[in-house]
Amino acid sequence: MEFNRENRKTEEVREAAVIGGGIAGYSAALVLKNFKLDFLWFGAKNFGEKLYKAEYIRNYPSFTGDGKMFCERLEAQRQYEGVQRLDKRIDGVYASDGGFLLTCGSESFLARSVILATGAETAGSIRGENEFLGRGVSYCAVCDGALYRGKKIAAILSSAEFAEEAEYLAGFASEVNVFCRYPNPGFRAGNIRVMRGVPVAVEGNLRVEKLVLREGELAVDGVFLLKNSAPPSALVGGVETEGAHVKVNRRMETNLRGLFAAGDVTGKPYQYIKAAGEGCVAAYSVYEYLKKSS
Repeated sequence: MEFNRENRKTEEVREAAVIGGGIAGYSAALVLKNFKLDFLWFGAKNFGEKLYKAEYIRNYPSFTGDGKMFCERLEAQRQYEGVQRLDKRIDGVYASDGGFLLTCGSESFLARSVILATGAETAGSIRGENEFLGRGVSYCAVCDGALYRGKKIAAILSSAEFAEEAEYLAGFASEVNVFCRYPNPGFRAGNIRVMRGVPVAVEGNLRVEKLVLREGELAVDGVFLLKNSAPPSALVGGVETEGAHVKVNRRMETNLRGLFAAGDVTGKPYQYIKAAGEGCVAAYSVYEYLKKSS
């Protein structure tokens, strides 16, 4: 995936950046804060919808209750400890001179080290999306929407929080066919069509030519998969993966120098206590990495 360095607002170089608002990302951010490092933590409010809506937390020592209660306690601690969170979704991580360039729409951030804690989202994956990534498949409306000016596209939305991105796409495309994985969707743009059916694959030759549904086919020039967690290989070019997960060692180090990963993105078991522990380990590894590379 390519990016344009021009017309981007870039801040100063931070010592670290944490990508992901769940328990792994928060655990890492909390430790980095205790180390008094200059870092940025990117993540959605409520520590992620999956955690917030959990019916019951069974595997976290000393806690009894549901996800909402757990998130409320985490938020109280976050505020008390003064851990700052940016409600921004990073859409690209690129190796740069002495660190990494993180992109978020038209904004850019620089960091000497990065902790990936983006979780694992296999729901909504369809056949062919990896093969056509960059050739008609995209995970970022702001990044690639302008490429489809006057064209017919499809957008698969995992939740209502991505409705604004569909509206953004409608400003470029001639027609946006939206498949929503949530009830009662509504849009303002007149060229957005809410579709019925279940997408199962993208197909084409050199580029995407159609979206295959369980009930038939739809000819399109591009498909946007708008969900909370894009595959790590799409987010970070060159990172080594094992299936849908980032490959790490016991220090949470990836194959890219200065890049670490923690939580569900590293693989099973998908447990909050495991995510919290890996976030802590990753933060300690970042601290040691920065000491050695300074």
